[in-house]
Amino acid sequence: MPRLVRHVVFCLLIVARLLGPAAASEPAFPFDRELMLDAAPMPGSKRVPILTIAENGTASIDLWCASLHGQASVRADSISIVPGPIAPAQCAPNRQSGDENLLAALAQVTNWRRHGDVIELLGATTLRFRVMTN
Repeated sequence: MPRLVRHVVFCLLIVARLLGPAAASEPAFPFDRELMLDAAPMPGSKRVPILTIAENGTASIDLWCASLHGQASVRADSISIVPGPIAPAQCAPNRQSGDENLLAALAQVTNWRRHGDVIELLGATTLRFRVMTN
């Protein structure tokens, strides 16, 4: 009987060790890191939108054409982003339209989740960002 108990305990330890990292919560939100939208640049441009959120809630938003600041509130798995005013920029109409669409999607974000270096902002539209590692 003691041999059976040792075997069961050994198996439980192995299972606990294997599940430990998976059972742990996802890493924290990457504050003060550049998050690049997981999208190809628009035709005629090399620019891709970048979002940076500081721990104090200050958000820096570089869109397809324009750049602006805003406020963000990040909790365990919830997030809200309030973009500030956008200054008119001289860009192609498709890029200006892209800015408007992305700002609208950011304003509707309610939750976030992280899978490694991918951050998904969830709302009416799911926005995928990648944590810049360079």
